[in-house]
Order: sequence, then C-alpha cells, then structure tokens
Amino acid sequence: MQVFETQFNPIMKKLLLSLLAIILIFEEWLWDSLTTFGHSLVRWLNLGVVERWLSQTSPNMALVAFSIPLLVVTPINLVAIGLLANGLILQGILLELLAKLLGTVLIARVFALTKPQLLTFAFLRVIYTTINRWLQWAHQKITETPVYQWAKQLKTEVKALFTAWFN
Repeated sequence: MQVFETQFNPIMKKLLLSLLAIILIFEEWLWDSLTTFGHSLVRWLNLGVVERWLSQTSPNMALVAFSIPLLVVTPINLVAIGLLANGLILQGILLELLAKLLGTVLIARVFALTKPQLLTFAFLRVIYTTINRWLQWAHQKITETPVYQWAKQLKTEVKALFTAWFN
C-alpha cells in the first residue's frame, strides 16, 4: 500500500490540480462575462433604481431579496429534471445550463448589492468566511500549477488578439 501511495499520489495530485486549474480559468472567464452581462442587463432593463434600493435595504429585506433568485431558478431546474426523466437529455442539459447561468447572474448581483446587510446575520457570516477561506486556499494551490500559468498566459494572448481584431 505504501508503494502505491508513493508512486501514484503525487501523479494523481498533479492531475487533479491541473484539471482544477483548467476549470478555474474557465470559471474566471465565465464570471467576468456573466458580470458584464449582468451590468448590461441592468442598464437595458433600467433597473438602477432597484439596485440602489437593494444596496440600501434592511438586512431582513436583503435576505428576502437574496432568496428570490432561488425561487426564480428552482422551477427551471424542475422542468430540466422533467425533461431528463422523459428522455430529452440534450434539452434537459441545456435548460439546466441556462438555469445555472441565470442563477449565477442573479445571485451574484443580488449578493454584491446586499453583502453588508447579509453578513450582519451570524450564520451567513460564518458560512461566507468559511467558504471564502477554503476558496482562497484552493485558489492558491491551483494558481501555482504550471497548467494554470500556461492557461492564464494563453487567455491573456487570446484576449489581446480579439481586442486587436475588433478595435
């Protein structure tokens, strides 16, 4: 057993960290894109008044506002599960991806606007700080990998290329 751990544990660790590095790069790109999309959507729908109200609302109302995206996305998830259960695999997966993206945009935006109020609740503050600590630790481990460094450089070069083409 010791031989197995000595030979394969470092290999598995590198493989896992490399896979996580690729996922992290994709997540960073997706987060940036969804944030930009969210800002555009707010301008397009003229929701500046709602955003100002959210950023100044009470902690209890902020908690209610934070739960609304979950209530919006849950029926979409249920329909996606229904599609999957009825053999409509592609449609179910696509609808679930749409629900995930919509949920991420909505929850991230509402959280960004109501974070100070939400963190007045002890249970949310504990959850937030714990998850944040784990994410910082994981992010540090992943960003140290060669795959992450290579992917980050590639992302920068592709972004510069697209900027040069479209400007």
